[in-house]
Amino acid sequence: MKHLILSVASLFMLGHGMSQDIHIIPEPESVTPNNQNFVLSASTKIQGSMPAKAANSIDFFNHYLSSYYQFQPAQADSATGKKGNVIYFQMEAPAAGDTIGAYNLHVSKDSVIITASNEEGFFYGMQTLIQLLPTTPATTLLIPGVDVQDAPQLGYRGMMLDCGRHFMPVAFVKKFIDYLALHKLNRFHWHLTEDQGWRIEIKKYPKLTQVGAWRNGTIIGHHPGTGNTDEKAGGFYTQEQIKDIVKYAADRYITIIPEIEMPGHASAAIAAYPELSTFPNQPTEIAANTPWSGPRTGKQVQQTWGVFPDVFVPSNNTFKFLENVLDEVMALFPSKYIHIGGDECPKDYWKKSAYCQQLMKNAGLKNEEELQSYFIKTIEKYVVSKGHQIIGWDEILEGGLAPQATVMSWRGEKGGIEAAKQDHHVIMSPNTYMYFDYAQNKPSDSLTIGGFLPISKVYSFHPYPKQLPAEQHSFILGVQANLWTEYISSPAKAEYMIFPRISALSEVGWSDPAKKDYQDFKSRLQTELQRYQLWGVNYCKNWDM
Repeated sequence: MKHLILSVASLFMLGHGMSQDIHIIPEPESVTPNNQNFVLSASTKIQGSMPAKAANSIDFFNHYLSSYYQFQPAQADSATGKKGNVIYFQMEAPAAGDTIGAYNLHVSKDSVIITASNEEGFFYGMQTLIQLLPTTPATTLLIPGVDVQDAPQLGYRGMMLDCGRHFMPVAFVKKFIDYLALHKLNRFHWHLTEDQGWRIEIKKYPKLTQVGAWRNGTIIGHHPGTGNTDEKAGGFYTQEQIKDIVKYAADRYITIIPEIEMPGHASAAIAAYPELSTFPNQPTEIAANTPWSGPRTGKQVQQTWGVFPDVFVPSNNTFKFLENVLDEVMALFPSKYIHIGGDECPKDYWKKSAYCQQLMKNAGLKNEEELQSYFIKTIEKYVVSKGHQIIGWDEILEGGLAPQATVMSWRGEKGGIEAAKQDHHVIMSPNTYMYFDYAQNKPSDSLTIGGFLPISKVYSFHPYPKQLPAEQHSFILGVQANLWTEYISSPAKAEYMIFPRISALSEVGWSDPAKKDYQDFKSRLQTELQRYQLWGVNYCKNWDM
């Protein structure tokens, strides 16, 4: 006990002469040091004016402290109030115009007070408090006195994890969600179906996971590959696991948006149920000179990367199958949005199909692009009837946009501009700024899909394209970065590709663009890198290119 008293006393003495630097990412609206210091220890009390509203924030903070500093504050009774050495969550009555996630943080000698009118504000204020903690583990922590006023600029701040190419374990999916939370991101786009694997249990169609979740090999090296592993690979998430992950994310104020690919990227589903193919009896097509494991007969889950011609046939049977799948998906995910893909759908099979050509004639469709639009609109009508809306990649613009669809612009910014001009909501996710599977240094120090995306370019992204009139900026909901996993087969590699670029993403989505300063960001990032070390994150160290 004497040790603790001496430690606290020394910290108070330090506090009279100096304070820690204040380095917060994403940059808040305003940060004003007040020349005081708060001492956080196991004797600190923590509570809220409305404890139920602060429960998730308190739980997260306590878990964070116990994980990295090996102690937790004491839970205070309601009589303690803001007196003494206390962290206090003060709920204010909501007012017109309040921003979801806005908060004020006041750190003084005696107390830390986080004020907000909504639970998200508590949570983000607590994330800022975490960034004021020393990055060296100790059981007594000096927090610099400061007044912070803050609110997010964009309502949608997201990141996508592709688990279709390489399955990621549940423990890492939860860790990924924590990484989003620590960077004030609030959307997790979960890519669950692909040519190389179907990852979500659908009880009505058990072959989707019995067959579609597994491939018999994976190419070695960059596409088209230098060989094949000839090893079975895959996995899937049970519905109980998904329910647990959805709650885990919700407790961190993160909405999970599931993606079920259609009409392309459907090889895994077709391998399970060949009747979904335009040509059910035709063997799986693969790229020429591509290493392949197993016989080239029947439908198989793809073992290489790329775009494949075997896509869903737009038949009543397919639509009924997808409706049944979506029924189970929507029951698991309370998200307003369901992502239906819509990208990279070759039309070769549709062009060759007598059925598809007759369907086009009957429906008055001019070409196969309009047939894809017909497919997407059919699915959208069903999803909307169930109280949800669809998001699709920008290819869903081709042939005519579905009435209530939101567009995710990935092939640069053009698709987002076009959709916004048609008064459709947009999420900006251009590969030129937001594809974290691209190399982040030159020469690349690991196998990647190609491209070059240094953190400086991520940071430079502006969500509102210059070509878009200001009166249409309201259609831009937010931004999203994507981690495609063709060449990312482990959680360690995933972390390496995410960090530190996720810090730049967080500032793009949260902070005032007019105040952005890359040199200042780099200075603040030095402290964040120390925090990555505290977390044990596998991050890229050669990042400033």
